[in-house]
Amino acid sequence: MAPRDAERAALFAKFVEFRATGDRKLRNELIEAHRSLATHLARRFTNRGEPFDDLLQVAQLGMLKAVERFDTDRNLEFSTFATATIEGELKRHFRDRTWSVRVPRRAQELHLRLGTTIGELSQRLGHAPTIPELAEELGVSDDEVLQAMEVGGAYRSASLEAKSADSREAPVLERTLGRTDVGFDAAEHRVLVDELLSSLPERERRIVELRFYQEMTQTEIAEHVGISQMHVSRLLSRTLAELRSRLQGV
Repeated sequence: MAPRDAERAALFAKFVEFRATGDRKLRNELIEAHRSLATHLARRFTNRGEPFDDLLQVAQLGMLKAVERFDTDRNLEFSTFATATIEGELKRHFRDRTWSVRVPRRAQELHLRLGTTIGELSQRLGHAPTIPELAEELGVSDDEVLQAMEVGGAYRSASLEAKSADSREAPVLERTLGRTDVGFDAAEHRVLVDELLSSLPERERRIVELRFYQEMTQTEIAEHVGISQMHVSRLLSRTLAELRSRLQGV
């Protein structure tokens, strides 16, 4: 057994034992073993105006909940479950505590989904997505996407006229309202890709690797795998939807 597989098996055995005994020492060991994941997820939210120490505390609380709620009988990697749980805690923190202007909850939640969606679509389409493309992907109207972008400024009640240190530039809020660092989100998600891909059936995993790592066209993949291009398209769509659902904890 490879060292990584042996480590995962040992951790899983601890989860099984913790579920049976509720031993606090085991719980703490499992939290400590996954501390880097909590830190990583907290860092993803540091560009939204909250102190990192506060975000880290929220992420660690999410990790505690993930360890205590993880069901070893489900066919799910702990890192996938923990990511969804911790991200849920972090998003709830922003939704409930840091919006200085009252914004409808649906708009808040849509705004928080935009960063991930923009990163995924940019990678898939090869260009920054348009408003209609975002709306179609999210299943909402163009106006709702625009509203979600606009409410990004409601995290902090900065003056609309506030200037940067360089007075020749436009007001800070005017230059940054609704923008998302696409490259950052895309880079951060790569940390979880290996874990997610390892849970896929071999054929689906191979197709994703050929498409996004080796940049083959669907026609080339079809010839390589020995199935039709239409079948490749259906498998890709289904697999990407499944991966997206796992990332979002749906």
